[in-house]
Amino acid sequence: MSYLDHAASSPLRPIARDAWVRATAEAGNPSATHSAGRRTRRFLEEARESIAHSLGADPSEVIFTSGGTEGANLAVMGAARAALAGMARSPRDPDGTPIVESGRTGGGGPRRTHVVVSAIEHPAVLEAARLLENDGHAVSYVPAAPTGRVDATALDAVVTDETALVSLMWVNNETGVVQPVAEAVASAHGAGALAHSDAVQAVGHMGVDFRASGLDLLSLSGHKLGAPVGTGVLLARRGVPIVPVSGGGGQERGIRSGTVDVAGAVALAAALREAIQLREAEATRLVALRDALAAALIAIDGARVTGSGLPAEQRAPGIVHAVLDGVRSEDLLFALDRAGFSVSAGSACRAGVHQPSHVILAMGGSQAEASGTLRCSLGWTTTAAEVSALVKALPGAVERARAAGAFRPRR
Repeated sequence: MSYLDHAASSPLRPIARDAWVRATAEAGNPSATHSAGRRTRRFLEEARESIAHSLGADPSEVIFTSGGTEGANLAVMGAARAALAGMARSPRDPDGTPIVESGRTGGGGPRRTHVVVSAIEHPAVLEAARLLENDGHAVSYVPAAPTGRVDATALDAVVTDETALVSLMWVNNETGVVQPVAEAVASAHGAGALAHSDAVQAVGHMGVDFRASGLDLLSLSGHKLGAPVGTGVLLARRGVPIVPVSGGGGQERGIRSGTVDVAGAVALAAALREAIQLREAEATRLVALRDALAAALIAIDGARVTGSGLPAEQRAPGIVHAVLDGVRSEDLLFALDRAGFSVSAGSACRAGVHQPSHVILAMGGSQAEASGTLRCSLGWTTTAAEVSALVKALPGAVERARAAGAFRPRR
């Protein structure tokens, strides 16, 4: 079986597995004051420093989470609820660095009741935004162009002085299209709002520098880059007020409670270091494989590769996404699975139930188009032989999927 679904979950890197095993040999809660606790605390803080160095952040800005969903929920709901409560953002030094520790600022700021998100966000952001609507926030959902890229001008047009937060993903998890994050940051900051990006599909695959990005909040997930499932980080600039979304001991800056998974943090730091060290060479390798696969899809009658006309810097190196006429995603995935290929239709975060892609709908596509998608995502284990084999298998698989759809009874 050829595994070509790295955007859903990438296989565990040996360096991350080894780091995890070494860290689990130490007993002790990192919050304990005895010697065992201090040893595990050292492991944790070394991992925090490593991740900060890898991503252009300060160690104090690294908050460990259970993954991208928790990080996005903390960023979107936590920051927006703080703004709704009137919690003021801390003042900044001349270089833009906030002076006061995150989450410690009191009230006194203006109550902001508006949030802006793109309509192509991962469900972790979209569902958080819908929960905010129940809190009394107004939420603007900005659609994308047919290319898969959000129009920065359209996003800027809905940002007002009531906006608390603008959230725009770095790379779309279905299409692989890179979004205008810098423009979103400028729009948010121009109105005095915060800026967040779900960078799950960017970290380890593209150049991500938190400090240089200007973002206030950035969420990432470990298992998308070869770290264990259940690991993640929220980068939050100091001085950004965040209301916790769950209660407890306040282990991570009073924002994220619960005993931190030290072994997971150590493994995430190791996987991230390796991914970044190899990133440029890997990007060159994966782009060549991606383009070969995209060319094979374009050659199939009635197939369109999303974002194929965009500049190279606006496409992630390892994601190929296509819409195929006359095909239902589940039929095509079944045909390819039978042929020995693990691929997907899009996001794996819908409880295993195939639904029309909300991303394609937000790009102006039809229900039929949203129900006939294919995503192949390449990663550190992908070989040229696997892609060549898929290229050969695709025409027959599409033909079988179309035949299966033609014989399905009408409802």
